[in-house]
Amino acid sequence: MTRAAAAERGAAAHLAHAAVLAGFGTLVFYVTRVVPVAGSNLWTIATLGFLLLAGTLTSELTSPLGLPHLTGYLAAGIAAGPHVLRLVDESTLKGLSPVNTLALSLIALAGGAELELTTLRRGARSLLWALLVQTSLVFVVTVGVFYAARPLLPFAQALAPSAAVGAALCWGALAVTRSPSATLGILSQTRASGPLATFTLAFVMASDVVVVVLLAAVIGIARPLLEPGETLSFGAFAKLGHELFGSVAIGTTLGLVIAVYLRLVNRQMLLVLLVLGFGVSSVLEYLQFDSLLAFMVAGIVVRNLSRQGRKFIKDIEQTATVVYVVFFALTGADLDVPLLRSLWPVALIFAGARAVTTWVASRAASGIAQDEPILRRWGAAGLVSQAGLTLGLSIVVAREFPVIGVPFRALTIATVAINEVVGPVLFKLALDRAQETSRQPAVSFPSMRPPPPARPS
Repeated sequence: MTRAAAAERGAAAHLAHAAVLAGFGTLVFYVTRVVPVAGSNLWTIATLGFLLLAGTLTSELTSPLGLPHLTGYLAAGIAAGPHVLRLVDESTLKGLSPVNTLALSLIALAGGAELELTTLRRGARSLLWALLVQTSLVFVVTVGVFYAARPLLPFAQALAPSAAVGAALCWGALAVTRSPSATLGILSQTRASGPLATFTLAFVMASDVVVVVLLAAVIGIARPLLEPGETLSFGAFAKLGHELFGSVAIGTTLGLVIAVYLRLVNRQMLLVLLVLGFGVSSVLEYLQFDSLLAFMVAGIVVRNLSRQGRKFIKDIEQTATVVYVVFFALTGADLDVPLLRSLWPVALIFAGARAVTTWVASRAASGIAQDEPILRRWGAAGLVSQAGLTLGLSIVVAREFPVIGVPFRALTIATVAINEVVGPVLFKLALDRAQETSRQPAVSFPSMRPPPPARPS
């Protein structure tokens, strides 16, 4: 097949995708305006199917631009959401929240299963220095930027200086968070392998544990600053220890159970993953344990303490694309566009300060650890994204400190929206430039085969 014929075939495929997307979008637009089905269980299921289709087709249309598939999923969700075309209303999004819980659980499980301890040991020096430098430098700088930017924040202007310090400390803790879902989504699409991909995945998953500890410490320190009359309490640290120990213990047990099941039964793994995502997550939430940490530990156990790791990864990969489409399309639909429009100047300042600090910290840590050139140049690119983890922790801050809760969470949402859009693009660009991206094109679904490579004429 000549290059011209291949290009013509590709253009025809994209036109077909655009036509199908426009057709279904028009149908859903008509239904939402005419037929009173919104809010029903049937409509919730139909909405989920539409977001899955729209996210997939949009990612196919944006891929020739070199953008990651996650950008297409987010764009489809934003367009369909309650603030743009209003194809999906807020009540339907709330009804789909358990689906997000399932997606996050499977993403954490996949992240743990991708971590091989032997590989981590070889890069332990780089990982430890990166965690130390990134965490400390990003935290200190973002705390300072928040405090200096108080005149731009109406809710911070009314705070006493000590209370503003407390709010700044909470902001610094959230700034340290990364996005496992965005990282794994890009790696799933590009099938990247190499030092950059391995380092980024290891860092992002390990930083989750660091962030949980850091936020608990910050809440304990910030409480007497934001709430006069309160004293520094070590109860939060005891609760943190219980949460971490319990999550690791449950995750280890869960990983061993999965490994035994894979060895002795190895059937209906899709159903097993659904049960794990819904059932176990609900139990962990009720017991007040960290479900993301537990599932990550379970994945690590299956991969490294059994012979079922490769088999388990293959089972997860069969559901990976659907999980990422649904998660990021729902995330895009849930994005508060009017809020972003009103807060984008100050959110851009915070997102830019965090990105620049991340780059400086990456260069410094790589220099200290004497990393290879590829990490020195591109190591920061995969650390910009933020998503569900950051938003979840912002809820914790808002619940602990009602005096700043609503506006603080609003600012977090606006800033995360910028990092959520820019971060995956930077990471994919870095993987492409580092030549770690697989030449075999990824498919949207296992049933969709990529077009055959063009043969020289």
